[in-house]
Amino acid sequence: MLSTTLFPGRYVQGAGALARLGRELARLGRRHFLVCSPHPLEQLLPPLMPDLEQAGAVWVERFGRECTDQEIKRLLAAAKDFGAETVTAIGGGKTMDAAKAVASRAGLPVAVVPTIASTDAPCSSVCVVYTPEGVFHRVDLLPRNPDLVLVDTEVMAKAPARFLVSGMGDALATWFEAESCRVSRGRNIAGDVGSMTAQALARLCYETIRDWGVSALTACEAGVITPALERVVEANTLLSGLGFESGGLAAAHSIHNGLTALAGCHSRYHGEKVAFGVLASLFLTDKPLALIDEVYALCAALGLPTTFADLGLEGVTDPELRLVAEKACAPEESIHNEPVEISPALVLAALKAADAEGRRRK
Repeated sequence: MLSTTLFPGRYVQGAGALARLGRELARLGRRHFLVCSPHPLEQLLPPLMPDLEQAGAVWVERFGRECTDQEIKRLLAAAKDFGAETVTAIGGGKTMDAAKAVASRAGLPVAVVPTIASTDAPCSSVCVVYTPEGVFHRVDLLPRNPDLVLVDTEVMAKAPARFLVSGMGDALATWFEAESCRVSRGRNIAGDVGSMTAQALARLCYETIRDWGVSALTACEAGVITPALERVVEANTLLSGLGFESGGLAAAHSIHNGLTALAGCHSRYHGEKVAFGVLASLFLTDKPLALIDEVYALCAALGLPTTFADLGLEGVTDPELRLVAEKACAPEESIHNEPVEISPALVLAALKAADAEGRRRK
């Protein structure tokens, strides 16, 4: 089998990186279509407009909250009407995914400017599509990765700390899933096996969160940039993005997708649900007690969910959990990359074991 490793065209990170946006976009074209989440549209974009306008004509569209087929079609029509030569996303994961899909369909380069370090979406060629109600619908694999990913850590430090923690929850899964794919020879996003590079980056991602996560959270709660915060932002964004896409996905993200079927956890962020998926996967794959202890302790220290109640699912019923397990085990799901037997009954048992262990520790 071939191995394939996927990378963004350029990754820029550091304090004040937003000041480079106009110069970076000028490399890609002269007519810039920007898709912005509400907060950056109102707070971050106005000071940048003079530099952006020097880089060419600019059109700004407010993102409609969910990355749905309808929203992608609306943004695509607006980009074509403007005559866009580039597409730029400024905001969170769903904003980025919608902009990546628009750029792909229009055949244009795409720049990604995350304003929160909450997911590993910025560097990837993956677009997660939801229903208008926020339920996971499907994953679209796009033909190219972003041409530019620009991360301003001043912005990350001022964002609510819960976003950073959610990003660590998402990054927490990277090594466990890539390792499962290595053992099972599971396919990555490109349809090939992961490379040695992808495995090493995935392992570094986990070690960074384990060793620097709590310190980075402390810095973010204080609204300041420290070396630990820089490390964790890079792990959440670059290492996790490269690790999951090139190393492969497995149980944790499938369990996340299953959890989206329950309205009770819709208020929980992507990475928070993925983190609980990691805990369930520890039992599903029979990990050693020492590793289970390490991961639960880390989740507790960071404030990631370790019980159904933490997910907003206190009092969840077995039929509801069975729905989660069945959705997680759908034929197209990445859980089948795990090197163990997979069935809805086994996933249901792992979910209940993960919750029981979390409650025991509390």
